[in-house]
Amino acid sequence: MASSTSLTPSHFVSIRAHPRAISSLLPPKLNSSTVSFPLKNGSFKSRNAPPLNLKVLSAREPKAAVVTKDTWDKSILNSDTPVLVEFYASWCGPCRMVHRIIDEIAAEYAGRLSCFVLNTDNDLPIAEDYEIKAVPVVLLFKNGEKRESVVGTMPKDFYIAAIERVLKS
Repeated sequence: MASSTSLTPSHFVSIRAHPRAISSLLPPKLNSSTVSFPLKNGSFKSRNAPPLNLKVLSAREPKAAVVTKDTWDKSILNSDTPVLVEFYASWCGPCRMVHRIIDEIAAEYAGRLSCFVLNTDNDLPIAEDYEIKAVPVVLLFKNGEKRESVVGTMPKDFYIAAIERVLKS
């Protein structure tokens, strides 16, 4: 006997959660051989289907670590390597684009540059210390001193150029 799973619109609501938490919201028998889906008239139609192999394509482990006011001195000011810090806010759309770029840079410069992200809503005193008025802002530090800044969403080349200047100084 084939089992069926009904997917309702509530299964596809927009949520902001860790990718592993999203899987707990899916029906338990999603890989069944019969799937029911709603029709415009309110009824459901069942259809035989092969098992679904779901992949969350947007889930990725971030390469840049989170820094807070509690870890700021140790991670940024006392770092032996140059440091890049992205100041962001969770509600900021452009910040998400910069996150992707910073993660790429973190992978490419591993060992030569440490990359961090700081949520300005959670750690406002740090943002105020560096006069961050809007996000995203990327600051580069070397030997505990701010050396470069990139304000706003820029192409990856802008960040790379600033990083190279700091590494050569």
